[in-house]
Amino acid sequence: MDSLRALAADDATRKQLAEALKEPLASAFEPQGYANHVWTMLAAALVFFMQGGFLMLEAGMSRSSSAISVAMKNLIDFVIAAALFYLVGFGLMFGASESGWIGGGMSAFNDVSDPWVYTFFVFQMVFAGTAATIVSGAIAERTRMHAYLLITTVSSLVYPITGYWAWGNLLNADNPAWLAAAGFIDFAGSTIVHSV
Repeated sequence: MDSLRALAADDATRKQLAEALKEPLASAFEPQGYANHVWTMLAAALVFFMQGGFLMLEAGMSRSSSAISVAMKNLIDFVIAAALFYLVGFGLMFGASESGWIGGGMSAFNDVSDPWVYTFFVFQMVFAGTAATIVSGAIAERTRMHAYLLITTVSSLVYPITGYWAWGNLLNADNPAWLAAAGFIDFAGSTIVHSV
């Protein structure tokens, strides 16, 4: 205890301690980094709320006898799309690639030390779910559940591949995403999400 008081009393030591802690504390507290996480998660929440809007729109536009079936399909397709995006889609969309056609070698979150990857995953996952749900509005009341689940599975696997073409270099700048390399710019997913 006395040594701590002596250490605190010594002005030169306090300055050395302040200088030694300045760099680690400055790198640990990055307001812009926190703002990026918060903004991206807020945007992901807004896109996720679109699921509820799709559900209500489709259930309202279908016959009352089919409203529950349509609502269940909307809920199930997001669950399937999110699970498939976690298992294989994120790797297909943002994994390393040599050709620029498809990503790979990155299953979910192996060896991830950057917390930004998790935020980025959530943001991309809600878009994968939205891409799968767009199909449900087109075929509401026209398919049986097992056929719809097959369609959702296929669209959930096609979306990461087409997404890689335009956005594959967002997480890893070395990825040669061929549409991005050709100068293609997709505004807010309007082409990639709606083309699946």
